[in-house]
Amino acid sequence: MAIMLFLASLLPVVLGSDCKFMQFDCSDIYNSGETVSGIYSIYPAGDIPVWVYCEMISDGKVEDKGGWTVIQRRMDGSVNFYRPWNQYKRGFGNVEGEYWLGLENMYQLTRKNKYMLRVDLEDFEGRKGFALYSSFSVGCECAGYQLHVSGFTDGGAGDSLSGHNDQKFSTFDKDQDSYEKNCAKQYLGAFWYAACHYANPNGVYLWGEDDTHHAIGVVWSTWKNYAVSMKSISMKIKYVS
Repeated sequence: MAIMLFLASLLPVVLGSDCKFMQFDCSDIYNSGETVSGIYSIYPAGDIPVWVYCEMISDGKVEDKGGWTVIQRRMDGSVNFYRPWNQYKRGFGNVEGEYWLGLENMYQLTRKNKYMLRVDLEDFEGRKGFALYSSFSVGCECAGYQLHVSGFTDGGAGDSLSGHNDQKFSTFDKDQDSYEKNCAKQYLGAFWYAACHYANPNGVYLWGEDDTHHAIGVVWSTWKNYAVSMKSISMKIKYVS
């Protein structure tokens, strides 16, 4: 990660003030001819680079064409996601593995253009499913980084996110949910909680089914029940023209 930060510091020197090379998101990178999935730098808020994982694989379907910007990923439990507000605001983790892109970056990406969201899931038995949403955006910090999501299409995982629509983001040290208690503290995560959740992607990374503590895992309740934690989940967005 230190190498990545060092490279990031060199980019403004290499690029200078010529903004034509500063791609806004992974869609821009894909459209420039890059077709290999991997780590790239994007510029959602001007001349400061942000490192992301871009999924470029395409099978010809509109929803599967390349250019997806991964905004959240869990895959092995190597990163602690029970973190305070300021870290969820700016982002954390390892872009090569588990990471959270950052609420401010999500806001900058989605505030002007229309984006779709895809959530890919896999359980510990190797079964996979996904959920697709035709519209996704995150509001400004002044509005609590409020979630706006709609247009669900089922890819076998069911819809665990629409119930979080219009909710503000909550962490254990910034409670903005609509519950009398703090959902982030109760379910050991951070998310756009209502009262409290149908999905808990940033919960505790557990090995499969474990109902010792209710719904604290990496939960997507419409596909599995609240006791089943996912092996992997990735949330990724793409520009819709």
